[in-house]
Amino acid sequence: MNLYSKRREKLMQDLGKNAAVLIFSGKAVMCSEDEAYPFKVNRNFYYLTGLEKEDMVLLMNKYDGKVTETLFILPYDETLARWVGGRMSKQEASDISEVQNVQDFNDLDDYVGSILNRNRKDNLFKFYFDFWHYNVDQTETPAITYANKLKAKYPYLLVKDIYPFLTGMRLVKDEYEITCMKQAIHITNLGIQSMMKICKPTLNEMAMEGAFNFVLNQNVCNENAFKTIAASGERATILHYSENNQVMQDGELFLCDLGATFKHYCADISRTFPVNGKFTERQKEIYELVLQAQRIVEQNAKVGVKIKDLNDMVVNFYEAELPKHGLTKGVREYYFHSISHHLGLDTHDVDGGMGAELQAGNVITNEPGLYIADEGIGIRIEDDLLITGTGAVNLSSEIIKTPEDIENFMKK
Repeated sequence: MNLYSKRREKLMQDLGKNAAVLIFSGKAVMCSEDEAYPFKVNRNFYYLTGLEKEDMVLLMNKYDGKVTETLFILPYDETLARWVGGRMSKQEASDISEVQNVQDFNDLDDYVGSILNRNRKDNLFKFYFDFWHYNVDQTETPAITYANKLKAKYPYLLVKDIYPFLTGMRLVKDEYEITCMKQAIHITNLGIQSMMKICKPTLNEMAMEGAFNFVLNQNVCNENAFKTIAASGERATILHYSENNQVMQDGELFLCDLGATFKHYCADISRTFPVNGKFTERQKEIYELVLQAQRIVEQNAKVGVKIKDLNDMVVNFYEAELPKHGLTKGVREYYFHSISHHLGLDTHDVDGGMGAELQAGNVITNEPGLYIADEGIGIRIEDDLLITGTGAVNLSSEIIKTPEDIENFMKK
């Protein structure tokens, strides 16, 4: 039994005696004419199957306590194979997912109909879908579309959301997931080092982003965890600056917030370093404050603590220290985001909110910052922490961050 089989088994154990779960891999969204946006598999589907192709459906049915699994995929198409490559075969899909029964996508409706007819007299039977939806205006997901179709045909059907069950599972990373995230972080480190080596005044921010992406491609990583932030000077005081198209100037700081992926698991790292390789005294003064705030979080992140608690610690530290350094406008003028979020198959991964207590196996970010627009100083330092039974382990400790190490590395 592979890890995907084990995950499906655990998920179904949490449901009632009779229940069904239907999860879609997703479909590429069309962009223009015959061009589609790059496809990204539904992370919950991938978490349960290891498959990353579009137009696949996982159906799990529990009847009298016995679970059956069926995977529905599109049939092989000879013409398509000649143009863009063949679709995954049934055997390939089964080998990866360990779902033994793989059927034609067109058989899905008949399978679902047979399950509903068999359970029609059971008023406790529930049909679960992944109803994740980020905002009201978002395009309907395949799950919502299909669930609405079923409700129109079977008005008595009790439809439920499987997302909370999967959130609980995905929050706690297993050994395989941690290994994948460590590799994503390692590749990210190589990319940051490449940026630091070429960094100099008159270079465009876009060249820095390109240097990072080139290293990702060298390491067979074709998926960034998110859109890279490559910001110099005052632009680094904009939290999610992403234009990355301005020329860097002598005496400025360069802030990067970026991440590679490995097996779809994300790294999320921020580093700030001087464009010319040497911090000014003022830059170093502010940088050390951010570094101290980061150490406070790492030392206090542990089981039972809440992300809100960690954020409060940073705010309290800044409230005491910032006035000593001439920053008197109030903490939220210089630090206006949160200290952390969960990390995993998504950069902003599933979580229980800032008020939820951390558990062993959680991976969270540690990203304090200070942003002083009128001085053109924007600094953020971000690492990825694994919560264990004894505290926090910095998974990104290999990535240098002290002013001394940075200046020594950047010496030409």
